[in-house]
Amino acid sequence: MKHPKARILIVEDDQAILNGLSDVLVFNGYAVQGSEDGGEGLEAILNGQFDLVLLDVMLPTLDGFSICRQVRELKPSQPIIMITAKGSEDDIVAGFKAGADDYVPKPFSLRELTVRVEAVLRRSGKNLGDERIECQGIVFDGKNLRAQYGGQTIDLTRREMDIMVYLYRHQDRIVSKKELLMEVWHYADANIETRTIDIHMLKLRKKITILDKQADFIETVRGEGYRLEYEKV
Repeated sequence: MKHPKARILIVEDDQAILNGLSDVLVFNGYAVQGSEDGGEGLEAILNGQFDLVLLDVMLPTLDGFSICRQVRELKPSQPIIMITAKGSEDDIVAGFKAGADDYVPKPFSLRELTVRVEAVLRRSGKNLGDERIECQGIVFDGKNLRAQYGGQTIDLTRREMDIMVYLYRHQDRIVSKKELLMEVWHYADANIETRTIDIHMLKLRKKITILDKQADFIETVRGEGYRLEYEKV
């Protein structure tokens, strides 16, 4: 079994889903604790020690987005996977903005769930971007998770910084989505269907253009992946 000592908190108000998730995770060797209330879940996260939190969006007392934002302020390194409604891209984007590491859309398969759980646990504490790089005049600071250009600064998420560093290190070639899932997200199975890459790229590009409207150095190569244009052409 993988990660036999990993402790996972599930914050989910649907008793059937909570029980089902608990059974699957316990079977796979994890220590599991559950909470059906948002306020109680937040208290458990802040007062306990968990390797991962599975966090539903719609909860009594306090919603998942609010919980995620508060946890990010007080426990910035806490791994969190949001559980979202199927097809709700707004929920997915809001979850990432709140600071979630990944998401699982309802209804989800057991395979998809375990792949995402294993990936987040593998990459915990293994960030790529604890360094400082510069691309077309924009400075990306991995230690402080900020990008700066012309006296203007904008905050980055850890995953956005990791994407920039990985593309920077491999600027001589195209980087596929599958490679990003394996090397940045640490998915063991990169064939799983997910819009994680697309959403993170969209957010990262928007932040870059806020700093410099002319900056467009993350090129999408249709059907292949992404390439970093380090120098202006």
